[in-house]
Amino acid sequence: MPINAYLNFEGNTREVVLFYAEVFGLGEPQLITFGSMPAHPDYPLPPGTEDWVMHARLMIDGSALMFSDVFPGMPYNPGNNFTLSYVTKDEDALKSAFHKLKEGGTTVMELQETDWSKCYGQVTDKFGIGWQFNLAGEQD
Repeated sequence: MPINAYLNFEGNTREVVLFYAEVFGLGEPQLITFGSMPAHPDYPLPPGTEDWVMHARLMIDGSALMFSDVFPGMPYNPGNNFTLSYVTKDEDALKSAFHKLKEGGTTVMELQETDWSKCYGQVTDKFGIGWQFNLAGEQD
């Protein structure tokens, strides 16, 4: 599977995604909000951020461009608001790439099971590039 760009914003992702969908003549995009996911007691959502976008994806001429608002309270740096997303059905390849990229870098989230993936994690590599790792399911 390809490596895709993942763009982050701070509270206005819905506007961005709807704009790009219109620009490229796409249908109404599916938006998953932070409030639609099960609550985590260690990471409560501040009031008014329930409708912030946790994930959206647009397919533009065969390329996936993905989007998310940063989790409320996390740092947001315009100009550095992207990560590369490695999505694969090969769990061994995913784990190998994750462990190699975290050498000399920073682990943001260890590989673990989430509501959307049996194996997901995040790393910032030694060059400052953010990576997301997502084991694809049968529906991907």
